Amino acid sequence: MFTGIIEGFGILRRIQPKGEGKILTIETELDLSQSKIGDSIAVNGACLTAVTLERRSFSVDMAPETVSRTTFKKLQSGSRVNLERALRLSDRLDGHLVSGHIDGTGTIKSKQKKSNAVIVSIEVSPQLASEMITKGSVAIDGISLTINRCSDTDFEVSIIPHTASITTIGFKDVGDEVNIETDMLGKYVKKFLQLDSLGNANFYKNVYSDKQSDYSAKNGNHLDSKKDISMALLAKNGFL
Repeated sequence: MFTGIIEGFGILRRIQPKGEGKILTIETELDLSQSKIGDSIAVNGACLTAVTLERRSFSVDMAPETVSRTTFKKLQSGSRVNLERALRLSDRLDGHLVSGHIDGTGTIKSKQKKSNAVIVSIEVSPQLASEMITKGSVAIDGISLTINRCSDTDFEVSIIPHTASITTIGFKDVGDEVNIETDMLGKYVKKFLQLDSLGNANFYKNVYSDKQSDYSAKNGNHLDSKKDISMALLAKNGFL
C-alpha cells in the first residue's frame, strides 16, 4: 500500500525481457539501506517487488499483466521514473490510499499554465473515466492528485511547482502516456452497486426484500417498486 507521495526519482538502467515480462534495474538517489529483498516499491505507480538490492539500485520482476497495463512496454533505458516505498502504518497519509495496481494508461492532451500551476488534461478510456469524480483522487504515474474536472473521455489536474520539480509529471509532454490508478474506494462502491449476471441480482433482491419488510414493520406501509428508493431511504435503513 502507498500514499502517492513520491519520494524521489529513479533511472531505468537496464530493461531485460523475460518472456512476456521484464526485469528492470533501477538506479536511485534514495537511501535503500533500510530496505530488503521482497519489499514493495512503487515504480511510476506500479507496485513491484525488489528481487535484488544494493545501496543505490535495485531490480524488480515485472509480470506480463503489469507490462500490458502500463507504460513500461514503451519506456527505454535511461527513462526517469517516480519511486515510493511502501506505506508504514505509523506514517501520515498525506496523499490517498494507492494500491500500486495500475488500471490502465492515459495520454496527455494539453498542458496550460495558470498562475502558479500547470493544468494538465489527460485522455482516458470511458471505463477509467467512469471511476472518477470531480474533486476525487487519482494516481498518475504514482502521484496522488486531485481531479479538477472530468468527463466521459478525459480529466484535468493541477500541478503545483513543487510537484512538477520532484516528479516526472513536470517533464511530460503532450502525447506522452502515463499510468493511471483510479481511487480504490470508488471501485469497490461501483462493484457493489452493479447487478451482474452471476447471481448477484438475486442477492440484492433478497436483501432489498428483507429491508423492505423491516421498513414496512416500522412504518406501516410498503415499498411497491424501485421508484420508492432514495438516498435518504437507503441511509435510514442501513444501506449507507
